[in-house]
Amino acid sequence: MNRIIAQYYPNFSQYQSLRDQMVDLLEDHDLNFRLSPALPSFGMLCREIGEIEHSYITSFSQLTQDFSWRNDDPEIERSVEKLSNWYADLDTRLREVIESMSDADLNDKKIDRGGGFILPPHIQLDVYKEALLIFYGKADIYLKAMGKELPQRWAEWIG
Repeated sequence: MNRIIAQYYPNFSQYQSLRDQMVDLLEDHDLNFRLSPALPSFGMLCREIGEIEHSYITSFSQLTQDFSWRNDDPEIERSVEKLSNWYADLDTRLREVIESMSDADLNDKKIDRGGGFILPPHIQLDVYKEALLIFYGKADIYLKAMGKELPQRWAEWIG
């Protein structure tokens, strides 16, 4: 077991679990909600964070980050069940790819994010955590606009 899995991942997985709590509040029709015609639907926003997670998963194995991949399944934006299952699969794949790295890999390998932005794997995972927090800030606005009652933990962590 590498040091990220042993020391960091238990805390990191709590950040991921906030997304699961959010999904538990949703019904399919909530994914169609828009704050305005100029903004993405909530389902589009939810799909986007999954695509971002995918880019982080591949970055750990390929050592380069590419944000161009898109999930072409339109049901991801319309079905809470599909979205939830996709998130669970992504989370499993993220953990597996990090588990596959040795401590030597964590020390020696670097991930090229483009534009001269090169990070060690443990910082790359921390940047993904920041992406989750940005997503939660956006999602919080949508959820409040929909009148959703947010769990206590969400309020404590996000606001």
